[in-house]
Amino acid sequence: MKIVFFVHCFFPDHFYGTETYTLELAKNYKAWGHEVVIVSALFQGEPAAEQLVTTYQHEGFEVVCIDKNKIPHANIKETYYQVEMRPVLTELLAELKPDIVHVTHLINHTSALLEATKALGIPTYATFTDFFGFCLTNKLEAADGALCAGPSPSRSNCVACYLKESARTANDGWIKYAKNGTSAKLIASMATSLRKLPGIKNGVFDKTIDYIAERPDILGALYNDSYSGAVAPTTFLKEAYVNNDIKVPMQTLWFGIDVDRTEKPERAADHIPTIGFIGQIAPHKGTDLLIDAFNRLPKDSARLLIYGPTDQDPAYMEELKSKSAGTQIEFRGVFESKDMVNILRGMDTLVIPSRWYENSPLVLLNALATHTPALVSDVRGMTEFVQAGINGEIFARGSSEDLYQKLSIWVADPKKLYDLAKTTTYERTPEMMARETFAIYMKTTG
Repeated sequence: MKIVFFVHCFFPDHFYGTETYTLELAKNYKAWGHEVVIVSALFQGEPAAEQLVTTYQHEGFEVVCIDKNKIPHANIKETYYQVEMRPVLTELLAELKPDIVHVTHLINHTSALLEATKALGIPTYATFTDFFGFCLTNKLEAADGALCAGPSPSRSNCVACYLKESARTANDGWIKYAKNGTSAKLIASMATSLRKLPGIKNGVFDKTIDYIAERPDILGALYNDSYSGAVAPTTFLKEAYVNNDIKVPMQTLWFGIDVDRTEKPERAADHIPTIGFIGQIAPHKGTDLLIDAFNRLPKDSARLLIYGPTDQDPAYMEELKSKSAGTQIEFRGVFESKDMVNILRGMDTLVIPSRWYENSPLVLLNALATHTPALVSDVRGMTEFVQAGINGEIFARGSSEDLYQKLSIWVADPKKLYDLAKTTTYERTPEMMARETFAIYMKTTG
């Protein structure tokens, strides 16, 4: 059988959770004798390729890469449905002749891919790795920082998120007032109500609101008509899609981890508890909450190691570095995936202080598999895996105070933390995940 994966970006330049998940499925399918091709893309704005479609090899796989610089999106609609992509994808699919298409992310390809596979009669499956199918920002976080359930009937909450994001770089004009989430909600509500007035109707902003408002309906219709089945890596994500009218047959399958599960070494009597953070250094990831909580701990009672790209949000990074000056906080940058085990083995706890809904972050599963207790914010997508007092602890989302309280208990009595390593585990492997995913194809295609 020939399986073609479509993913928004891929190794070696992109190496986060969705890319890793795609590679693990591909490796297992290939080991079972199937032919696998991966179709990826260059993001608009990345260094351009010489041609629209190029190929390269990664770990024995053919990777086809589409350069989005050559078919750039010109408006919001084209970020989720770009008609110009359809003939490119149709031609590519006709050349590859897959028996199965498995989409692990539609960004860059856009939902025009689903029209192409439908027209060619190719059974198409998905893994919903985030909230792209119904959420404009993929984060399911409202403009004012509250957790979100999905688009409102008027879509004004989606418009508010768009305005807040746009306002980050706006220094003049009325849009700059949307930098505050509450203001963004008010402006969005007014805009969606009054946009048909003379002077606004048919303007650029009016059209943008249309594109935002249409997004859930266009994606929902294409998902429901084109996907034969889907995988959701958490029960929460499955429920979120169902609650937003995605009717694709879905099965919850936890991701698998391929990692050395050797027990964590015993800590010496003079060992100082090591707290870790691995991920994007950005406000929605809550890195500032962790630094604020850590700085309240007794001096020299613990150390904090922060791993992640330091150039993602320069202004935010400068703020964090200022708070960390003269402390036991180290910014370690990024690392190769092969180093993950040793880095986690040196940590006594991994903290994931996200302000938004995470969806089965692979770093969390790697931590649990390497017997590293996790301290996570109380958002579904993580609490599905963490049992307080067994393999970690849970703190109130957005509360540096509660995070400090949880850390201070462990720092005051490190043995409590070290003992958690003995009951922290995660046994699910990529092969288990792949076999269950492949069974979905067989169930629906025969």
